[in-house]
Amino acid sequence: MLQINNLHATVGGKEILKGLTLTVNAGEVHAIMGPNGAGKSTLSYVLGGRPGYEVTQGSATLDGIDLLALAPHERAAAGLFLGFQYPVEIPGVSFVQFLREAANSQRKNRGEEPLSGGEFLKLAKEKAALLRLDMDMLKRPVNVGFSGGEKKRAEMVQMGILDPSFAVLDETDSGLDIDALRIVGEGINAIMRKPDKGVLLITHYQRLLDYVKPDKVHVLAGGRIVKSGGPELALVLEDQGYEAAL
Repeated sequence: MLQINNLHATVGGKEILKGLTLTVNAGEVHAIMGPNGAGKSTLSYVLGGRPGYEVTQGSATLDGIDLLALAPHERAAAGLFLGFQYPVEIPGVSFVQFLREAANSQRKNRGEEPLSGGEFLKLAKEKAALLRLDMDMLKRPVNVGFSGGEKKRAEMVQMGILDPSFAVLDETDSGLDIDALRIVGEGINAIMRKPDKGVLLITHYQRLLDYVKPDKVHVLAGGRIVKSGGPELALVLEDQGYEAAL
């Protein structure tokens, strides 16, 4: 599934990732935790292809496809989904229309027929109900007027509609209250906990992992993975801090 080998990356001329190696197999959820400035968000942006993040060494492949050789939209077409720490607002763009265009673009790349208006609305209602998001919110411009928690739930609806093979979720738990945290966790499980899918979950806190049980937990510090373990590692970090792993 996702194979990262000796990945080095710079931002503004400063090296942030310094030889990161990681493998996530199909059917697995891996969590990455680490202190501020460790390179967690940089990793997500590098995988997603954000401009300004330059890979200087190493490789990253998804199902054998060289992600680093693809434009961002081509990475999405290859099955990669990136959930943002701070989902952006797009005034003037209907959320439901945006989602339909995105879904049909993905389907076209997979050689599938486009969804009709009725078929898409049925799918959107199903995924919105899963995340307990009022369908009326999807009639607004993208994320405009949404609370932080609503933005994250709407992003999970988008993930459900696009049905990626691999999701990189960057601090999806930030801005969520207790109820929204549970709903988002259940949504991730329902959408991505499948034998042919994988998830890389970036988080500061153990609380989301109560709902999305990871197969492995990794500590990212100084631009590389410094420790890996089972779900119990997250509990140690929560109790003792990152110094316990460094």
